[in-house]
Amino acid sequence: MQATNGAAATPDRETQLPRIRVAGLTKRYPMPAGDVQALRGVDLAVQAGELVAVMGPSGSGKSTLLHILACLDRPTSGQYWLDGTPVSKLSVRQLARVRNRRIGMVFQSFNLLPRASALENVTLPLLYAGVTGKPAEERAALALAAVGLAERAQNHPNQLSGGQQQRVAIARSLVTGPAIILADEPTGNLDTKTSEEIMAILQQLNQAGATIVLVTHEPDIAAYCPRIVRFADGQVAEDVPNPTPRQASAAPVRDAAEGVA
Repeated sequence: MQATNGAAATPDRETQLPRIRVAGLTKRYPMPAGDVQALRGVDLAVQAGELVAVMGPSGSGKSTLLHILACLDRPTSGQYWLDGTPVSKLSVRQLARVRNRRIGMVFQSFNLLPRASALENVTLPLLYAGVTGKPAEERAALALAAVGLAERAQNHPNQLSGGQQQRVAIARSLVTGPAIILADEPTGNLDTKTSEEIMAILQQLNQAGATIVLVTHEPDIAAYCPRIVRFADGQVAEDVPNPTPRQASAAPVRDAAEGVA
């Protein structure tokens, strides 16, 4: 991917096919005391190259939306298009392929295998994609280098700090060269300084062309994003540009897209 400046990273929404588009999205969860309506007719579009923060209180529907975008869950009704492809029409096998090759996921709890090295953790998505052996190791090593962890490739999670573990998780999310990175509270377990380092990595990925949707409840984290979508009661309550996003610093990384995508 070729790095872009901030202006180019947010294309004109009216003239380009959205990377992500959802229309009339609803999600109900059956419960003994009655159905819980997590999403109530959500309409949203995200263009290629955007960095979007999705905010809202607990139970507002933001994580439910992210899980649907990640093809980890299906909506009760409504439509979801990924680069113009109607996701609702994909089979289970096709959804698994989309998750593996087109979507990178970063979780608050890192979700690393404790008995695997950093390199082995990053290699996992490649193995599922059929890339094995030396080619997989080389791509995983490039991804780790992209987040400043080349020298930690053989360390296990319990030998890494929380911030380093999250860097491994980010490397794992980008190793297959996905079209989209979805991050669910990626700084929720980190201190302020480490959170800024993680946001610096995400900003660099975005500047290199990655489309990123980030769920957070922290205004300080959303402030790094050029667009902020606020959820309330399962609906989009506000969708506004942030004309002066904060620029994160102190991330010793090189071009995160080089040699990975």
